Amino acid sequence: MSLRYDILILRYGELALKGRNRATFENLLIKQTRRVLKDLEGWKLTRPSRRWILDLGGNDPEEVVKRLQKVFGYVSFSPAVVLKEPTIEDIKETARLIAQNIDPGVETFKVNTRRVDKKFPFESLEVSKELGGVVLKELDGRLKVDVHNPQWVLNVEIRPEGTYLFSQSYPGQGGLPYGSGSKALLLLSGGIDSPVAGYLIMKRGAVVEGLHFHSFPFTSERAKEKVIDLGRKLAEFSGKFRIHFISLTEIQKELKLKVDPDLNITILRRFMYRIAEAIAKKEQSLAIVTGESLGQVASQTLESLYTINSVTSLPILRPLCGMDKENIITIAKDIDTYETSIQPYEDCCTIFLPEHPETKPRVEQALRAEEVLDVEKLIENALATHEILDLEG
Repeated sequence: MSLRYDILILRYGELALKGRNRATFENLLIKQTRRVLKDLEGWKLTRPSRRWILDLGGNDPEEVVKRLQKVFGYVSFSPAVVLKEPTIEDIKETARLIAQNIDPGVETFKVNTRRVDKKFPFESLEVSKELGGVVLKELDGRLKVDVHNPQWVLNVEIRPEGTYLFSQSYPGQGGLPYGSGSKALLLLSGGIDSPVAGYLIMKRGAVVEGLHFHSFPFTSERAKEKVIDLGRKLAEFSGKFRIHFISLTEIQKELKLKVDPDLNITILRRFMYRIAEAIAKKEQSLAIVTGESLGQVASQTLESLYTINSVTSLPILRPLCGMDKENIITIAKDIDTYETSIQPYEDCCTIFLPEHPETKPRVEQALRAEEVLDVEKLIENALATHEILDLEG
């Protein structure tokens, strides 16, 4: 008899707390599951005894887990062997086969048994004792039992529909299923921070679209391609991702000519928020998402954020606000956006960066600086450059 994992046990977290709305969240989770597994044949999702079981249908469990790890909502996955109406000897033989795959560095273990099916003739502790003996014998006594802090655990669940044995657990994304929330518009710069911010808001169920500001010919076509590559990375978690492109070239030329250089970034960000609000309302987005982290740069002090925010009535979501750079980089590496983000292509916020940007701008200062600008016309002309690109994950 050779060991073959038949199923994956799928676990979700917050969905269990959703009460009467739970079915809606579960249906979205099933939809995303089908999306990532659509080109695989033979698998089947069932829910016996309130458990989510994915019959692998002969597919490689590691490949299926890798795909499901792109789905928001699941917290963990366990490849398992399922036995229909087994005897204790059947369970012992399966435990022996699983024990053969224990990592050589493991020194302690335990067996954890749950007997949901009370018709099974052995109590949970009896099953654990029997299987513990099997593991010890299979490994020639190399392992020791540690019921408090074991390095390896053999889990056994005896249920009416079958008995499950598993020893591995792979982490999922957690969060809420994509599409369970409303739409938000992400200011996608091409740097490290904004893709991470988009990912974190997507993880809370929101449908996220990107808005990228460019300054051709001051920014290159390759800078745009970099943003598209980041959009594709985000699309892996959602199935699709839309990016809106707006040119700020005319606005930045005007600011360079007419605005105090120290206020340049503040005024530019105020234009970005006004334009973002116009696009958000057109696309029925209810919030603007940014990758700003408090105090990271001059435009991200509380004074700057207050002055910049004053031009829009939409909520501004800043999921990175309390994080330091190392936290953000860790997440960027986890979601595979980091290497793309650090490619050396400038975005529109860096090409006219002043030497000494104002770190505590006041709203009154910004309003006085804007008096020499035809704000409405500049916004209208920028919106006329609007382009849309839809990406598939």
